[in-house]
Amino acid sequence: MNTYRSDVVGSLLRPAYLAEARRDAESGRLEPAEFKRIEDRAVDEAIQLQEAAGLDVVSDGEMRRYAFFGHLIEALDGFDKFGGWAIPFRNEQGEELVFRRPVVVERLRWRRPMCAEEFVYLRARARRPVKATLISAQQAAAYYDPEKSRGAYPTRDAYLADVVDFTRREVGELIRLGCTYIQIDAPQYAALLDPSIREGYRQRGSDPERLIDACIEMDNAVIGDHPGVTFGIHICRGNNQSMFYASGGYEPIAERVFRRSRFQRFLLEYDDERSGSFEPLRVVPDDRTVVLGLVTTKKPRLETVEALRERIEAAAKIVPRERLALSPQCGFASTMEGNRISPEAQRKKLEVVAATAHAVWGS
Repeated sequence: MNTYRSDVVGSLLRPAYLAEARRDAESGRLEPAEFKRIEDRAVDEAIQLQEAAGLDVVSDGEMRRYAFFGHLIEALDGFDKFGGWAIPFRNEQGEELVFRRPVVVERLRWRRPMCAEEFVYLRARARRPVKATLISAQQAAAYYDPEKSRGAYPTRDAYLADVVDFTRREVGELIRLGCTYIQIDAPQYAALLDPSIREGYRQRGSDPERLIDACIEMDNAVIGDHPGVTFGIHICRGNNQSMFYASGGYEPIAERVFRRSRFQRFLLEYDDERSGSFEPLRVVPDDRTVVLGLVTTKKPRLETVEALRERIEAAAKIVPRERLALSPQCGFASTMEGNRISPEAQRKKLEVVAATAHAVWGS
């Protein structure tokens, strides 16, 4: 199993030139070949940034996606990109923004691989180990609307069965292409941590406990049996332009997710009090790694190596240090707009992740 001590979650701030090029490409003002050259430049810069920071593993920054789930929406026919229900994100100051989700409106059809292009380009350009990111089926469940989707799929379960099949197909293709580290992004698990959101599920007729079991079953089906490949799960409480949508510690899901899922690495948000204590980590099996997301991507304040070491030592009282690693708590740009921090702050935060990992675990 890979023991990368300094990790990333996936997305990085998009350069302004890339956002402009995507708008031009979508409106037909920019030819596909030129747009690809611009995307390639952005990925090259993302790789250089992470390698210069000293990270053990790098991503492509999700530069080719309009959002962290974009690979699913743009690779499969059947989604209305902005027709889904709106989800409110907020911050500690009470600001709120409403984000419109996709919604499935037709039977899903395979248009192209979800992230084979991302991985093959990244593999060819990077000098460090690389990772690919996909979303969990439970995240995709949010793109089913009983009214708008029923014509395509009579039930959410029928839709999710197709999502699982397509995702398994993508996992198989990534592994064929040489990918040895696949991360599943699963922010919907965190919705099941938040007492108010759990209550909302109950009021809509869904038992949160049964939902967790269904999530794990689907994720385990996606993972399958691939010796030599590391699967990680990333759990956070929402991340959109420095805002979040959920709060709560890991206790409500710990026993099931940490023990029953087949993930070898748990990339867990732990940058502030909304994440709760390290105590739920006591149930993580001995053969798994916990990647502590201690460095915030939401705020520009820079963590120090000393403060991060203290937090790692506190976690090491529950999970032995040799089974811990470090990362930011989430991506820097779950959507094209990105979080409210500067590229310079992003660079310094990646550097402090790598420097802390080196100080704690050595080279």
